[in-house]
Amino acid sequence: MLATIPAAFALAGAAHDAAAQSSAPSGGAQPSNAPVPFDGNAVRGMARDLAAKPFRAPDSDLPRELADLTYDKYRDIRFNPQRAWWRDAGLPFQMQLFHRGFLYKQRVEMYEVAEGKAQRILYSPDLFSFQDLEPPKPADLGFAGFRLHAPINRPDYFDEICAFLGASYFRAVAKDLKYGLSARGLALKTAEPTGEEFPFFRAFWVERPRAGVNSITVWALLDSQSAAASYRFTIRPGQDTVFDTEATVFPRVDIAAAGIAPLTSMFWFAANDRLGVDDYRPAVHDSDGLMMLSGRGEQIWRPLHNPRDLQVSYFGDVNPRGFGLMQRKRAFTNFDDLEARYERRPSAWVEPIGDWGEGAVQLVEIPTNSEIHDNIVMAWRPKEPLKAKGEYGFVYRLHWLPQWTGRPELGRVTDTRVGAGINNRNARLFVIGVAGGRLDSLPADAKPVLEVTSDKGKILNPVAQPNGETGGWRLSFELEPGSETQAELRAVLRLGDEPLAESWVYRWTA
Repeated sequence: MLATIPAAFALAGAAHDAAAQSSAPSGGAQPSNAPVPFDGNAVRGMARDLAAKPFRAPDSDLPRELADLTYDKYRDIRFNPQRAWWRDAGLPFQMQLFHRGFLYKQRVEMYEVAEGKAQRILYSPDLFSFQDLEPPKPADLGFAGFRLHAPINRPDYFDEICAFLGASYFRAVAKDLKYGLSARGLALKTAEPTGEEFPFFRAFWVERPRAGVNSITVWALLDSQSAAASYRFTIRPGQDTVFDTEATVFPRVDIAAAGIAPLTSMFWFAANDRLGVDDYRPAVHDSDGLMMLSGRGEQIWRPLHNPRDLQVSYFGDVNPRGFGLMQRKRAFTNFDDLEARYERRPSAWVEPIGDWGEGAVQLVEIPTNSEIHDNIVMAWRPKEPLKAKGEYGFVYRLHWLPQWTGRPELGRVTDTRVGAGINNRNARLFVIGVAGGRLDSLPADAKPVLEVTSDKGKILNPVAQPNGETGGWRLSFELEPGSETQAELRAVLRLGDEPLAESWVYRWTA
């Protein structure tokens, strides 16, 4: 808990002492919420000072009736929209707060920033409706997070556009989309044998929006056993909702497995992976592929997979131009789900700004047997460890949108299907659809060549042919694995030396 953190604005040296406190005020007394000076560098100073001191666990103590809430009972606690911040001020954004309880036990301090001053937002049960639950007795419980609303779909209604709730998770939508995948502030030790470490946001400072300006600024203080960090998000909702992000990480210890700009999503099954699935729907996923634009300009598409065992893939690069998790299926018939509406889930694209150096995009695929668990993690992993007592800045633009175009001259992979070989049932047949870009204007006598490689097994019968039904092209080949249980595949459609479509890569597992 950050019980006395306002003092940090007046005296930088007091920042850590304030941030590290984890005991609630005694007797249920509310601490002062008098406005104190604030500038954009304050949170970075707090993170630096926080990292110089031993880690202190956050305040997670709650009355039992809140700590033991079920999912449905927690959802019964609703913020009163009549109490939304800036509701009656005629401003382009409104803010609502999340109550603590259920999985969201950690206390998060909330501040409003206006005219160069920050004012702590005090908890009151009057901000919420509790349905048939007994409202908590007046006490300084704090909050679990917040969400922002803006008129993104029509001018007379404030839709929820983003939410920060749980550890360092947050998610957002663009126009006509609904929530799907999530982003995180920082990922640490993902898929490592020692177990993953989950950093969390201790506090947020939300700037009062300005009339007529379609952006809002949020500062955040992150903490964990291994590092502290500061964030500045400038959020612009619209057809493409954008988070301009400035992150500064201060490691307490050497960190070899740091995930920068992490994304988390769900992939259960699709046409490339239905083994053991007994479900009426043709596909269930929030994202269907990893897309990457490398520093040297290669555009890569990697279909996601629900493996039988944990799978970790690395795509090495220097100064990547972008990477993200895409939801390319956009027709209702792709999913046939009237409730989940997976065709309306957003894609997320990370656009690095500045020098990110050498590293790799890491993709983690975790086995799942249902759609309720996120099982896909993607992040940038720097090649060199983040050193203790160092300072590491990362600037990037995070886009939430239906689809990231990438290089428009290249055809995009539209689908990947996998099944038994035609003449050899021990082989696996891969059928890939590509469309768009230069493929739409190829001369009738053009003869593209399909290049397919595998690090194991044998590639048979590569074929590229126009698909008159879709206007695109169909690529197909067979993999004869022999005794191998895993193979790294790559397929590129070329005309001469030039690629006609993005590079398709895939990890096949038996």
